[in-house]
Amino acid sequence: MNLYRIILVDDEEEVRKSIIKKIDWQSAGFQVVGDAENGQDALEKIEALKPEVVLTDIRMPYMDGLTLAGKLRQKYPSIKLVIFSGFDDFEYAKQAIKLNVIEYILKPVNVEELTAILQKIKFNLDEEIAQRRNVDILRENYRKSIPIIREQFLNDFIRRPFSEEEAKEKLQEYDVPILGAKKWVAVAIDIEDGEISRENSLSFHKEKELIPVSVRQMLKEMLEGCFRIALFTASMDSRQVILAAIDEGKTQTGFITIMEDVCKEIKRVLEVPITAGIGKGCTSLSEMPLSYQSAVDALGYKAMVGTGGTIYIYDVEPMTRGKLLWESRDEEELFAAVKFGPKSRIQTLTEEISARLDGAKVHASQQQVYQISIVTSVVRLIQQYDMDLSELFGREGSYQEIIGKIVKGEMFGNWLFHTCCHIHERMSQERESSMQQVIQEARRYIQENYPDPELSVEKICRHLHMSPAYFSTMFKKETGQAYTAYLTEVRLNQAVELLRMTNDKTYVIAAKVGYQEQNYFSYVFKKRFGVSPTKFRGAQL
Repeated sequence: MNLYRIILVDDEEEVRKSIIKKIDWQSAGFQVVGDAENGQDALEKIEALKPEVVLTDIRMPYMDGLTLAGKLRQKYPSIKLVIFSGFDDFEYAKQAIKLNVIEYILKPVNVEELTAILQKIKFNLDEEIAQRRNVDILRENYRKSIPIIREQFLNDFIRRPFSEEEAKEKLQEYDVPILGAKKWVAVAIDIEDGEISRENSLSFHKEKELIPVSVRQMLKEMLEGCFRIALFTASMDSRQVILAAIDEGKTQTGFITIMEDVCKEIKRVLEVPITAGIGKGCTSLSEMPLSYQSAVDALGYKAMVGTGGTIYIYDVEPMTRGKLLWESRDEEELFAAVKFGPKSRIQTLTEEISARLDGAKVHASQQQVYQISIVTSVVRLIQQYDMDLSELFGREGSYQEIIGKIVKGEMFGNWLFHTCCHIHERMSQERESSMQQVIQEARRYIQENYPDPELSVEKICRHLHMSPAYFSTMFKKETGQAYTAYLTEVRLNQAVELLRMTNDKTYVIAAKVGYQEQNYFSYVFKKRFGVSPTKFRGAQL
């Protein structure tokens, strides 16, 4: 049986021992993983031990139970809190309720009462876990979320290239009915404003928010009988987007003809003009972003062609078949692979680039321009991260001479892969080195500012321009200590030096090393060294 973890917090050691001894924790479904003398001590142990339940007294030195409860509510809202107190005070109860404390018990703690409360808490924890794990509930929640997830995927699908396998898997998973076509084409649709103003039109009345819904419904009804389509709204600009499958026996020209009729019918019925930008056809699902971008580009010609109909990209732009173009989106994709990896992704991209070169029926000069554009992108990335060009191109020749060697046939793909992998490794090393420098700076900052009683993770992170969660993780990874433990060690080591080298009073030393309360300083010191500061000083004499 899996036992839930619980921490007991009370400033009286005998009370803690008595409660731990009297309760049959295992039968109640719990194990006591730790105990603490005060709220400050408890916070550190809770961070390390990750309990599901905290049982705490109210009246304690340094940090009372209600203050502890408030901090836990902010940092660990899922922890179940039980407060016990020897004070039957309504004000305490009211504050406890505000902090979402689940039980408030009066001392002395009754074994039967506490056992019943623990069993109730266990039942609730079991129910929460069972509900979260319930396959039927998860499946139902997933089913309800599919339309939203489907829209998110389709928006992603038109903005970045998916591999053919991944695209097929996702389209099938989200039941997008465009698989298995010989060709695909994307359409971007603008709903035009200000052209219709008759009183019986939707755009004239206040129901303007119904226009996109009505347009979408008509698009669906008129197209689905003729072509398999995916219809959704682009999140960036709220355009309606169509991804159409052109099956065997059908043509893109036929699709354009139907789209022209759809535009006319929507204008006739809804009295709302729409303009449909029709992109380049593609024979691979991975090229869908290119088709969509060309559909958006087609809409850019509205000022020249006019609105309220279809604009086919090849009608307004010269055909680019037979051209090799290294575009900004290609560069962005390569940069992302180099920066974040893994190497398998770099290999896939560089192989695709080599395949594009091998399959292009272009003049040799155009192929070289394409290769030089890629080399220039790689050089720009190298310079952006202050790397040494000679490491990658060698010291034996000039940049121009190296390019001359690189662009020779099959050498290019091999050079590109190994160069990108080398840059990836260097960037990984730089990130690791940078993090070491950040932790070193954090240590320096702590050494200089440990006397500040308000020194916290948040304050250090403001200085370092980092998020507290990431800093805490990396600090522990690099130093082997949590930030609070490291700060305590620095303060106590300095306190030891002051006790040895000065005659300052204990309260003065406490303030000098960042403790506002002398008693808490003494408590922490004794916990670390086994004796009070006064006895420690006496032993040194």
